Amino acid sequence: MLRPDRLAQVYLYAGKVDMRKSINGLAAIVEQELELNPLSPALFVFCNRARDKIKLLYWERNGFVLWYKRLEQQRFTWLKPTDGEPVIIDGYELNLLLDGLDIFNNKPHNTLNFTAMS
Repeated sequence: MLRPDRLAQVYLYAGKVDMRKSINGLAAIVEQELELNPLSPALFVFCNRARDKIKLLYWERNGFVLWYKRLEQQRFTWLKPTDGEPVIIDGYELNLLLDGLDIFNNKPHNTLNFTAMS
């Protein structure tokens, strides 16, 4: 099975995408809406309205690669549409997302602050 490298830079597109879009349509979203270069060494991730399909777009040396995953019963946890700013994660978090984990609401324990008594 092919999976993104743990250290990969990943941009998640918050909007809902029609999964009939192919490489050119997704690259246009990267350029026009995210204002990023689709030829940069990064992964661009898109999800559909039903949250059961994800596409990854990336440039590899001499051409684009399009990776597609469709869930048969469950749904991906996804972003709420925002002002168009992508969410930046790494390849490790993307793999967690692809495995069905909610990376957006995973919160660590609260930080404790102590002061020395004089």
